[in-house]
Amino acid sequence: MIGRRRTDPGKTERTGPADAARSATEPGGPGAAGLSDAELLRRHLAGDSEAFGTLFARHRDRLWAVALRTVCDPDEAADALQDAMISAFRRAADFRGDSAVTTWLHRIVVNASLDRLRRRSARAVAWAGDEQALDSLVGQGAPPAPVTDPSGAADTRLDVDAALRTLPDHQRAALVLVDMLGYPVAEAAEILGISVGTVKSRLHAALKKLSDLLRRLEP
Repeated sequence: MIGRRRTDPGKTERTGPADAARSATEPGGPGAAGLSDAELLRRHLAGDSEAFGTLFARHRDRLWAVALRTVCDPDEAADALQDAMISAFRRAADFRGDSAVTTWLHRIVVNASLDRLRRRSARAVAWAGDEQALDSLVGQGAPPAPVTDPSGAADTRLDVDAALRTLPDHQRAALVLVDMLGYPVAEAAEILGISVGTVKSRLHAALKKLSDLLRRLEP
């Protein structure tokens, strides 16, 4: 049993990860908004049934953005975010405090998103450098969104999600965190569990691949 929540006198109701996620839109109790992330996590471990929901609500938008841009599909992103929050709820005791709570949460979301990508790898659009792949890329029905050529030579409209799908998973995760969501390279390195130099290398490779793709699509 994960916990119980008092309802009517003499009755109790089970609480668990799904309840915590649902409580994200509800207040976490008097003064909860002023508590630090670490204190909310401690309260969750101590049995506070509202603390994790408050923590999730605080970072929900950024966590959702990471999941959505990493898997490039709203349904898959919702599943990845749910998987991640259930994992964080259950494994809160594993948090060692050697990084910020938000870094820990983001790492779990990135890993859950990459797991989703691996599961659907057979259905992913893979960039192979051939005309068929290009036709598949530009022929998708989603409305195009602007993407700027990293070299600055052209400003071409392209489906962002389709472009991201052409990248290997590890390059996509680095690009999403740093170039799309604005995380500092050092923080992205913490989230991904890799060195700063590796993040920079993956970013360089991802931007070069997208730049090459944009040049191929120019009329």
